[in-house]
Amino acid sequence: MRFFIIIIFSLLLTSTVMAQQRQVADQIVAVVNDHVILKSEVDQQLFEFMQQSQSQQFDEQMWYYVLESIIDNYVLIEKANIDSITVSDAEVSRMLNQRIDQLVQQIGSEQELERAFGQSLVEIKAEYSDHFRDDMLVNRVRQKKMERINITRPEVREFFESIPTDSLPIIPESVSLSQITVIPPPKPYARENAKRFATELRDSILHHNASLEELARQYSDAPSASRGGELPMVPTTDLLPAYGAAASALEPGELSEIVDTPQGFHIIRLNQRSGQNISTHHILISVSDEELDEQYAIDKLTAIRDSVMNHNKSFAEMARRHSDDRNTAPAGGRLIDPQSGQRHIPINELDPSLHRLVSQLDEIGDISPPRSYQYGEENRTAYRIVKLNDRIEEHRANLEQDYQLIRHFALQQKRQELLTKWIQDLREDMYVEYRIPKPDVDPMVVPDQLAPGMLDDAEQQELTQ
Repeated sequence: MRFFIIIIFSLLLTSTVMAQQRQVADQIVAVVNDHVILKSEVDQQLFEFMQQSQSQQFDEQMWYYVLESIIDNYVLIEKANIDSITVSDAEVSRMLNQRIDQLVQQIGSEQELERAFGQSLVEIKAEYSDHFRDDMLVNRVRQKKMERINITRPEVREFFESIPTDSLPIIPESVSLSQITVIPPPKPYARENAKRFATELRDSILHHNASLEELARQYSDAPSASRGGELPMVPTTDLLPAYGAAASALEPGELSEIVDTPQGFHIIRLNQRSGQNISTHHILISVSDEELDEQYAIDKLTAIRDSVMNHNKSFAEMARRHSDDRNTAPAGGRLIDPQSGQRHIPINELDPSLHRLVSQLDEIGDISPPRSYQYGEENRTAYRIVKLNDRIEEHRANLEQDYQLIRHFALQQKRQELLTKWIQDLREDMYVEYRIPKPDVDPMVVPDQLAPGMLDDAEQQELTQ
């Protein structure tokens, strides 16, 4: 997360401001074992926090909160070294490339991104990879510790009863939903056209000395197109089965035949192999949304809906057998709240397309007709039917209806309190020296945005997979 914030807010700075910052005299403000913390590092993170929170007023105590957060980061990095906890180069490279891809999409092109930084992509990656590795490492240490902390039902009740009745929040209307997704297959002629184009590109590389990287930038439909089709060193198990098998059969530098996957047609070049890990470049030619057989998806979902509503088929079982959504199919199509992990999702937090569907479902057990939506990171066109499993009207929080939600917050509080105490205990076993006078700062009130190594939910899920 820190890396992402650094890049986003760096893009808002002019080169003049950056030049002025480089001219400011620096000083050592703290030391953790062999790690030196500079005033400029604290200033920079405070600036980012102020930008993120849209605060224009400098708060001296907040500056010290940031310093404490950086110290905690280095304490956890030292703990990772002690416990032999590591983050592989492949993991750093993969997540770093994903961040770069996001930024390229946001700013428009690689050239614009390089112009904003005044650096090449290679230089940007080199400059920020260590910061990103540290954040991933810190988060891994935190996660390992937090996974061991659980909470009992009496503790949840005690947490709830500690909240004054008139301070209990109003819980918005929420719903429990399941879905079955079908991704429209390409029409036969569209597949033939896509494969023919992929074959022509492969021929240009093999026989006419065309650059795979340049062709990828021009024609590839994969997120890696902006990097010339580069996929960093990853385990073959992380790749699509057909892609991994075809790439593994190559010798370094060798080009594959056309590889057919659910994403489309790939041209793959193996760069390097290390055990079960490989790095590749590739070009993906997929079928455009205009050439998908959408009627097939509609007809299939209509038949599934009829089987559930009129022939006593189980929606959950049909989801497991027929849904193309890899995330929900194993759970019978059940959707969860990405923020809390709970089955009931506040209706005001549903994405617009899902909200429109739910508004048409009146009774528990109702199933929507097939409707299109954008699926996955690549925003592919897909169709789905949605079942309303349960609905809870707006109400004041109580243990009977909201136990899981209250437990979630009680557990988060317990984990944060114990984690903070644990980090303070770790400090006692390490050399921590302040080179400047400091006021007493209560670590328990450090804002969540400054908690050491905090990644957002999506990043954490990605890190632990």
